[in-house]
Amino acid sequence: MTHEQAPDMTDFFSQEFWDERYRSTTAVWSGNPNPHLVEQVADVAPGSALDVGSGEGADAIWLAARGWNVTGVDVSTVALERAADRAAAAGADIADRTTWEQADILEWEPPTHRFDLVSAHFMHLPGPARETLHRRLAGAVRRGGRLLVVGHHPSDLETSVGRPNVPDMLFAPEQVASVLDPAEWDILVSAAPSREAHDPEGQPVTVHDTVLHAVRRA
Repeated sequence: MTHEQAPDMTDFFSQEFWDERYRSTTAVWSGNPNPHLVEQVADVAPGSALDVGSGEGADAIWLAARGWNVTGVDVSTVALERAADRAAAAGADIADRTTWEQADILEWEPPTHRFDLVSAHFMHLPGPARETLHRRLAGAVRRGGRLLVVGHHPSDLETSVGRPNVPDMLFAPEQVASVLDPAEWDILVSAAPSREAHDPEGQPVTVHDTVLHAVRRA
């Protein structure tokens, strides 16, 4: 089994890296909301949401279409401009319910106890930085609100799917849950569901996603 070479960490987390990646193509992502967001949040009453690593805006726009007021945060101004354009194209109601903010996730601190939903999908950082981010995201959830964190599960490194060969950057749901005070949080979902994907050679492979969905007690 082969894996991608580990990226240069300094470059990988920089605005310049991500701006260039987004400039290199008209669409980096599919334009569809993340399936785990749809699965976990579709039946939740709308409120205020924070979408971390919002990219080209698919998740934020999906939430806004369901009545959420969404703040999308990303390191790339190119991605944020693209997201704002797509929100505007979706209609005035969507544009009015979405706000876009550029931030370096390694340094950024969201407002505390502000949001009814904080959602972060496939935000992969080295262990200590990831734990710090997850604590900050949890702190941004108001009482009665929800935290949804989704990522690539470490078991993917045992496949040929082509994850960066940096084990510390992949995480299990238990690692996310470990930053939450059990006296304050109820874990609704802590799982690693499988899905079918393709490796760099186009061969089918089964991968697993980390899904942690928790509610801060009111």
